Amino acid sequence: MAETESTAAQGLPAADETTETEKTQSHDQVDNAAAKLNKLTLRIWPPSQPTRDAVVNRLVETLSSQSVLSKRYGTIPEEEASSVAKSIEEEAFSLAGAAFSPDVDGIEILQMYSKEISKRMLDTVKSRASATAPSDAPSGTEAPSGEEISSLSVKEEA
Repeated sequence: MAETESTAAQGLPAADETTETEKTQSHDQVDNAAAKLNKLTLRIWPPSQPTRDAVVNRLVETLSSQSVLSKRYGTIPEEEASSVAKSIEEEAFSLAGAAFSPDVDGIEILQMYSKEISKRMLDTVKSRASATAPSDAPSGTEAPSGEEISSLSVKEEA
């Protein structure tokens, strides 16, 4: 108790007063932070230009490099992939932007944008693969089927 009397005599606040002051300051800081958070809004749609550029770059990479997609449909040369990727992104952005309204959740529009990009990318590689597929060979020059190869092997062994 002698310590409390000596701090009071020196003009310093007692431990109880310091704690109360700290509580008030802490409460004010929390209120200020809450007010700032209430004013904070996260804008999901439209994506920023750097985000759109990153989408295009990823599309170029997916279309022009080895991937699960390219194993099935082939790769596209990087220059062509770049123009195709820009077109895909712009079309998807326009479509999703036309569907945007303040009543619609930004996440829904972002999902639509993403699905359109995927759909258009798949349509592009499929149509390109079918356009570059070899045309039907003239009759008589067709490669033997699996059954024909098997029967040829059996005849050669006999």
